[in-house]
Amino acid sequence: MRNLQPFLDQAVDIIERHQLETGAYSRWLWQDSTGSRQLGLNEYGCADAANILYMVGRFPADAGERAEWVRHLQEFQHSDTGLFVEATHHPFHTTAHCIAALELFEDKAVHPLTAMHPLLDKEALWQFLGGLDWVNNPWTASHQGAGVFAALVLQGEAPLKWQDWYFEWLYENADPETGFWRKGAVRPTLHADSFSKPLSVPTVFPHLASTFHYLFNHEYAHRPLRYPDKMVDTCLSIYRNHEWESLGHSVSFAEIDWTYCLTRSLRQCGHRFEEAKAALRDFANEFIEYLEMLDPITDDGLNDLHRLFGCICALAELQAALPGELRSDKPLKLVLDRRPFI
Repeated sequence: MRNLQPFLDQAVDIIERHQLETGAYSRWLWQDSTGSRQLGLNEYGCADAANILYMVGRFPADAGERAEWVRHLQEFQHSDTGLFVEATHHPFHTTAHCIAALELFEDKAVHPLTAMHPLLDKEALWQFLGGLDWVNNPWTASHQGAGVFAALVLQGEAPLKWQDWYFEWLYENADPETGFWRKGAVRPTLHADSFSKPLSVPTVFPHLASTFHYLFNHEYAHRPLRYPDKMVDTCLSIYRNHEWESLGHSVSFAEIDWTYCLTRSLRQCGHRFEEAKAALRDFANEFIEYLEMLDPITDDGLNDLHRLFGCICALAELQAALPGELRSDKPLKLVLDRRPFI
């Protein structure tokens, strides 16, 4: 049994250091070597602080305080397009991320998502999904393909019929060899995410990270995967063959991507159950040992609230997948079990 509470307490301390005022947070506390970070009030700072506090059981309860959180999040929206715009991600990602944070407060964005409304047409939606870069840039492209669903659904602007079209396209385009998306496009690539340096060795991991984004939409809507057994196989292969060298040794989203793809595909088929549980156990021990070595005051990953959020998500999913093995004062609540998008 491992005790997560000391690390979770450190995470809460980090959030407090990022607070500007009630409900207002910075994402970073210091600049990086490129000088490109937006210091001060930030969309991801506010949204990720809310997400983390929800997961660790420290979510604001006072009505007046919650109103301030909602106000800050809503004020990021552009009234003409309905989008939330921030420099590090595509606007569809930022929009979905802020709307998902607002949902924790049982609230919504103020303005309709006008810029997304053309995609409410079936033909336009399928053309949009088919036109994403599934081969060379699947990880970043998934921010758009998953974000449009989460934003429109949480905002109450996507009827059930449209959701059926969305999942129909994904079902028909699932890859029968890996269980990932998209069929015919899953091959080793050198492209990672926006936080990673270009890769030196091609890997299919970016396709796993892309698939994660579509998978949490499936989980939210209780939709079936077409090839869950193949997804289990591919996740185990990636882990056993060390196809993502920093997996379990970084503060990033890679850890929740891999963990979630394995646990949720396993739920739908039970394929290689004991082997998968053993891999999750080994990974959890490796990951937690790495986190315990970091300095919460100086570590750059921990002090990026967005990356810290991804880290806490991974711990929440691992705790649920390994009953009794990862301890905390309160059980972690993965935000994806409430609504889609991280």
